[in-house]
Order: sequence, then structure tokens, then C-alpha cells
Amino acid sequence: MVSSDRNQISREVLVAALGEDWPPELIQTAAELLADSDSRFPSGPRRLPGDLVRAVQRERLLVGMLGATSELGYRATNVQAVIERAGVSRPTFYEHFSNKDDCFLAAFDTCAGRLRDQVATAADEGGNVWRDRIRGGFGALLTFAAAEPEAARVVIVEARAATPDAALRRIALLDHFAGCLDTKVRELLPPGTAHSPIIASGVVGGVESLLYARLHKGQMDDLPALLPSLMYFAVLPYEGHLAASEELGLRTI
Repeated sequence: MVSSDRNQISREVLVAALGEDWPPELIQTAAELLADSDSRFPSGPRRLPGDLVRAVQRERLLVGMLGATSELGYRATNVQAVIERAGVSRPTFYEHFSNKDDCFLAAFDTCAGRLRDQVATAADEGGNVWRDRIRGGFGALLTFAAAEPEAARVVIVEARAATPDAALRRIALLDHFAGCLDTKVRELLPPGTAHSPIIASGVVGGVESLLYARLHKGQMDDLPALLPSLMYFAVLPYEGHLAASEELGLRTI
């Protein structure tokens, strides 16, 4: 979504952030403000409504927070690092956020919400086949991490080092995914299949730990290739080794 040296953001993400009530031509101009402007928020003849300008400024600040924390880490990030990347003034920052922590939490919430939506949409495409649902959800997670590494790093890595509020939101996100997994296991697997909220939490926690290590080390190139291994890990406690091995393409005796 975002490059390290420019305030780039996809039009789809921008529309999601700004809402769909604006005319297409204004959304296009707003997208240009984000995608075509280096370092400084532009001024000039292209006038936008004040509410839309403020929304674009806020989105630039969130993008700036993603870039700063991804590059510097949460603890080393300060307001100056964010506004330099956002191309807005310090007073503008404080019109939107009370401090660095407030901006980070807003960035976390935006990224986490987008991740939840993408995973839910992909899982729903699996219908009533639980492995297809899990496969779709994991695929969306890996795609999100590969396509938006800065957003993924904020949600998975930097939230651990941030404020207590950020840590609680990270836990709530993991609990959300664990709850979704446990619910579908109970709904879609045969009666008597081993299941427990603890198993679901273990699966989600294991996946998150793996992604944490990859993101922390910057090992992003082969993320989609992890899908069979994640499926094995998820299927194993519910259906056993033989069924889980099918996800790895292994022959079983």
C-alpha cells in the first residue's frame, strides 16, 4: 500500500478511509494529493472541501505513522518523524491526534479493521467447508502481510512494544480470530471432533508468532508459500495427522 519514500495509498483504501459520500472527482483529487506529493502537503489552485482536506491530512498522518514505525520501530518514532513523512505541519498533527500514542492507536485500528474485513471476505468464499474457509482466511492474511508490510508490522510487531492500550487491542484482535475459528469448527466439523477455545487460541497464536518472526527479520518474499504449513498446523489438532498431511501434499500410509 505504502512505499518508504512517498505518501502512496491505493484508491480503494482511500475510499474506505474517507467514505463513499464524496463525488468521484474529489476522491480522485484527494488520491492525487496522497500519491503524487513528496514530503509536503501541497497547496495551490486545487481546492477541496475543508472536511475532505482534513480527512486526507489524517490519512497522510496514519501513512506517516506506518512508515515511521516500520523504519524506526515504535519506541524510536516521535511526532517529528511522523509529520516529516506525512508532509504536514506539527499544528496539523495536533489537530488530529493528542500525541504519538493516539496516532499509533488510530493507525493500528485502521489496519486491524482492514485485515479483519479481508480475512472475513476470503473465509466466506469457502462456504460451509471449514478447511476451505480456513485456507481462504490464511491466504488473505498472508496476502495482507505481503502487500502491506508496514501495516502488518504495526499490527503484529510494533503493537507488542507500544502502549498498554495497543497491547490490549492486539490481544483483542487475536481473540477475534480465535473466536471465528472456534465457531466454525463447532458449526462445520462432525460432532465429537476435538475442539476447545484453547485449541483455537493456540492455532492463532502460533500463526501470529510465525508472522512476527518473519516480519521482524524482514523475511517477506516467501510469505504466500507458508500457506500449506499454516493449514497443516490448523488442521492437525482438529482432524489429526493424516488429514493435516493432505494440506502439505504428503503421502500417508
